[in-house]
Amino acid sequence: MVEHLKYPDGIRLLLTPNHSLSWRGNVRIWLCLLAISAVIAVGMSLAGAWVIIPFAGLELAALATGFYLTSRACQRREVLTIDDTDIHLEKGRARKLAEWTLPKHYARLRLHAPRHPFTPPKLELIHRENNVPLGSFLNIEDTDTLIQLLESRGLVIERKAPDPEIGLWF
Repeated sequence: MVEHLKYPDGIRLLLTPNHSLSWRGNVRIWLCLLAISAVIAVGMSLAGAWVIIPFAGLELAALATGFYLTSRACQRREVLTIDDTDIHLEKGRARKLAEWTLPKHYARLRLHAPRHPFTPPKLELIHRENNVPLGSFLNIEDTDTLIQLLESRGLVIERKAPDPEIGLWF
């Protein structure tokens, strides 16, 4: 998702992955699945198949791990600030973990075209030896919106054709 933030000296964008549920919503779904699984496991154990209980527990633990990792990955944030002289990028989750400041007039945006129509293009901010990935979690529509916004701010976009396919499956 690409959101505009108020910034008087230029443009500031908040880039976040799309996520359909909050953490509470994920916990509620997991609790519903826990109740259904508990009813089935207790019924099967009363019928004599007691071995189902550990497997139901393993299934619920794996599901909880998947929910946690997905929710954690959806908390990534990138704040891109463009003013008259600099491009400033901050990345992190709950707090800032990394940041880059690149001169606007010498930096460029490299757009790696996708091999397949269902994948979004990959973006990199480039200045000398600095190659910083930008919005790697965005979908196709959000990536197109970001590209249009950056083009409108005067950022040079270098378009790169996809590499030829080497193997049969990739």
